[in-house]
Amino acid sequence: MKGQNQWRMVVQRIIRSEMSLRGVKYQGLSDKLAEIGVSQTADNLRNKVNKGILGADLLLQILFVLKSRPLSAEMMAEVMAAGDSD
Repeated sequence: MKGQNQWRMVVQRIIRSEMSLRGVKYQGLSDKLAEIGVSQTADNLRNKVNKGILGADLLLQILFVLKSRPLSAEMMAEVMAAGDSD
């Protein structure tokens, strides 16, 4: 298995991919989270996603409000493999 930095990259890429698929920018993500009672500024979200460091609760909340595709081990492996080729 890969190191901690690779897992952070996976988090970053999955969130960015889901945002891109839905045409959601960080302010829109902040607004969507506010609708479910989660207070995060656009800048705070950008920093957390760019670093790939956020709590499991926030990750799930983000995936929920984005109506994300299901996560699977295969999807994560594909993201890791794509990162290896960068």
